[in-house]
Amino acid sequence: MFYFLVAPYLVYNGVLIAAAVIPAVFLMIKVYRSDKLEKESPYMLWNLIRAGVLSALLALVEERVLSAILDMTVSVRSPLYNIILYFGIVAFAEESSKYLFMKKQTWRNPEFNCQYDGVVYAVFVSLGFALWENISYVMMYGFGTAIVRAVTAIPGHACFGVFMGIFYGIAKRLDYRGEIAPSKIMRIFAVLVPALLHGAYDYIATMNTQEGNGYFIVFVLIMFTVSFILIGKTSRADRPIS
Repeated sequence: MFYFLVAPYLVYNGVLIAAAVIPAVFLMIKVYRSDKLEKESPYMLWNLIRAGVLSALLALVEERVLSAILDMTVSVRSPLYNIILYFGIVAFAEESSKYLFMKKQTWRNPEFNCQYDGVVYAVFVSLGFALWENISYVMMYGFGTAIVRAVTAIPGHACFGVFMGIFYGIAKRLDYRGEIAPSKIMRIFAVLVPALLHGAYDYIATMNTQEGNGYFIVFVLIMFTVSFILIGKTSRADRPIS
């Protein structure tokens, strides 16, 4: 009797988790197959996914603390509130957390020997982040949320990762050449550019107007298109760093 009561619940949750996981896995495979020179080891890829999950937990803590401070200092009705929230807190906390865990895992790793590797690393960490975030949202809000996030938030995180990874790969090449200052500048861009895109994505998505919905669709389409073009070009132009 207990089994018949519990089984539908387990099946339903299993479907929700699958709906949350599959889009992220699909994008991981796409980026992994685009790595033409030297594929990363399964051990490295697993560590990157795990780093993404850990970065999501760190970002959650940062967002809670900073949002509480924001609530005490800026009125919710102020136009400045959403700008600070989405650009200064959510976007920066999430992208900087991804970057910190990615850099710790990869910067001095011998497997980081091609420029396109930076894209693979950043996208896998970003999708590890999105994977955990998506499971949380889907378990709270249901299958409809999974469908929406499958075509918006998860590819969005992948796109942020593409931009992060391009600058990160350039930074690694510059570091190998001994150009330390330019390398540091590229690493700053590796956080700053995806954070700006992320902030714009969230800010436009929460405008809640018909005009805002149009802006969001255009923004997402442009970002997705540019990201796919960059993946192809970066993959084709890839070469060993050394």
